[in-house]
Amino acid sequence: MKASPSLPPAIVLGGDSAIALTVIRELGRHGVPVIAVDQAAHALARRSRFVRQFVQPPADGTPLEQWLPPLIRQSGAKVLFAIGEKTLLNLSELPDIIDGCRISTPRRDQLAVVLDKTRTLEIARALGLSTPDCWQPRKGEDFAAEAAGLSYPAVLKWSDPPAIWALLKDAGLPFLKAEYAEDSQGLLGLLSRYDALGRWPMVQSWCGGYGMGQMLLMEQGRALLRFQHRRLREYPATGGISTLCAAVPPGEHAEQMRLSEALLAALGWRGSAMVEYRHDPETGRYWLMEVNGRFWGSMALASQCGVCFAWEEYRRALDPDAEEAPQPPYPPRRARFVVPDTKRLARIWRSPASGALSGRARFSRWRETLSYLSDFFDRATGYYIWDRNDPMPFFTDMLAILRRERHRDSAA
Repeated sequence: MKASPSLPPAIVLGGDSAIALTVIRELGRHGVPVIAVDQAAHALARRSRFVRQFVQPPADGTPLEQWLPPLIRQSGAKVLFAIGEKTLLNLSELPDIIDGCRISTPRRDQLAVVLDKTRTLEIARALGLSTPDCWQPRKGEDFAAEAAGLSYPAVLKWSDPPAIWALLKDAGLPFLKAEYAEDSQGLLGLLSRYDALGRWPMVQSWCGGYGMGQMLLMEQGRALLRFQHRRLREYPATGGISTLCAAVPPGEHAEQMRLSEALLAALGWRGSAMVEYRHDPETGRYWLMEVNGRFWGSMALASQCGVCFAWEEYRRALDPDAEEAPQPPYPPRRARFVVPDTKRLARIWRSPASGALSGRARFSRWRETLSYLSDFFDRATGYYIWDRNDPMPFFTDMLAILRRERHRDSAA
């Protein structure tokens, strides 16, 4: 669909991710002119047919609050979306409306709660949701005694990632989204890495089953849109980003969806969010992992199923009193993130036990390969990046991969 002259432009901050590409395509297909903003000259979304204008912000470190208002005035944008956590944090300090443009991102008090996993889990438990056993190591505690009393395997995650980024960087330590320990000795070894920092990641017990996400668009304490999916494959296989996911019919997990809505209402959430669980179908249990208070990695699946979170946010940002869109039924589709899915298969070929935590069965190389290849012929499977009606981002992504490989080879 061509950009509609009757719809004002939207700005999307962050154009070099599959999430941004989904937001841009969704808005563009509804006729919204899109201005994409990213530092990367070869950003994934730059060549999308739905991008009317691509802008690179100043490279000299000029603060967001200085260069954004002129861009809003020049473009005539009326709604702004953002993708990355750092950008969301910066925007949370700015007004809700800048020069007539609605900043459709969470406010500071909202972000503070969902980024603090410990606080989120406390609120969830008070509502009756099940959560993993957790331990937040603190200075002066007997780590060995605490570790001896935990169940394994265990997962290490930072309770509030943005609060630790700068400290890790200053200490020369990488930010790791998740680490895994098979026993107490392994856990103590991982924790010791942060002794000099005096801050340690939160430790959670491992939860079985599969990953499940329930996505909701919240306004005034209730959900206007709902969608849910289950993860079929992840990279790394022990738990990470979704590389293949499947839509789950809206009639399933209805009670858990009610609890997800109650949790977001208790958090005072406004806008889109994904409530992430591990679900064990054998026991029927759900364990809350976290609340993802922004557009999520597998958003392409919801969009391809016709559940359009970005468009609905845009529509209601222009007219908060607009009639609610009906909850659309959606087909049993799947969506795939091919590059990390390929990395997953390569890792399994190198080590079939790479995802075998706590006695889980080793992966079968041939079974995984057959599944990987056959999925290319499944007509109900869409893709995070590839779209035959908007192919250029795919080729941009392939060229970026080749450039990185060439740079790696020349640096070796």
